[in-house]
Amino acid sequence: MTTLRWRKSSFSGGTGGGNDNCIEIAFAGEVAAVRDSKNADGPALVVPASAFSALLTRRVERGVEAR
Repeated sequence: MTTLRWRKSSFSGGTGGGNDNCIEIAFAGEVAAVRDSKNADGPALVVPASAFSALLTRRVERGVEAR
């Protein structure tokens, strides 16, 4: 995807200990793109932004913190 502003999860620290495995998210209009932070040039999963927002809302409703 071209010139997107990618954001990394706050759960990611890149300091080892298992917390360097994360995803990055970028929004572009009506879509959200998700990619593996360790493979920035690799493929991205693109979904409607409304679907990604619904996923995060559902996590909060179930008591799973999203950062």
